Amino acid sequence: METPARQLRPAPPGPWGVILSLIVMGAWGGHLVWALTRAELPWVAPLTWLHVALQAWLCTGLFITGHDAMHGTVSGRRWVNEAVGTVACFLFAGLSYRRLVVNHRAHHARPTSEDDPDFSLRSQSFWPWLGTFMARYTTLPQIGVMAAKFNVLLFLGVSQPRILVFWVLPSVLGTLQLFYFGTYLPHRRPETPDMAPHHARTLPRNHLWALLTCFFFGYHWEHHESPGTPWWRLWRLKDARAREAALTQEPASTLPGQEGATR
Repeated sequence: METPARQLRPAPPGPWGVILSLIVMGAWGGHLVWALTRAELPWVAPLTWLHVALQAWLCTGLFITGHDAMHGTVSGRRWVNEAVGTVACFLFAGLSYRRLVVNHRAHHARPTSEDDPDFSLRSQSFWPWLGTFMARYTTLPQIGVMAAKFNVLLFLGVSQPRILVFWVLPSVLGTLQLFYFGTYLPHRRPETPDMAPHHARTLPRNHLWALLTCFFFGYHWEHHESPGTPWWRLWRLKDARAREAALTQEPASTLPGQEGATR
């Protein structure tokens, strides 16, 4: 039997949780409406595809907002977390917030085990694992919701190419971004000592890269160590862990999160 993982006690949620959640959701919605209705963006212009990349990044933030709500880190009030999480997950991909909460609790309870809905025991390769992941999380109601959204946009007069480029494509890219940086890289085997006891590694490189790739969700050891810490505070936990390692005079090449993260 595994020893239960030690978890840090985070600071109580402050007003920044709600404020940042509203900023992320507002930026996602505002940029999407602009791109679908008012943007003069030729398909061959590099700026057009920068806007697609921005929308994909905001999609990632939308899900991370819902994820933080699952852990109660948006607000100290339960109903606020449930409201924010429900809206964020619905906007992201028509996902059921309550179903995600159940699955995510199972992931944290026994990460990388046969009971972990996020993990693939059959294959550690990216595409097979992604296929397993999507099969577990995609439901018929979700497909129906996304189809309804698509048709509503058409009814409102948005052209199909714009819908595909500025709504569908960023949603797909955001999903891939979340899976690659937030599930695949942190949990894939072979495991290394720095992943104990959470079966999760922290991705290397700097905080700016961590923000741009997955809203610091790549600091995954820290997230499992302190699931009550919101995404925008995870960088502090990584820095604290690095300082602790330095005090024990570990070589710089084996700072937490670096072993096995680039393999």
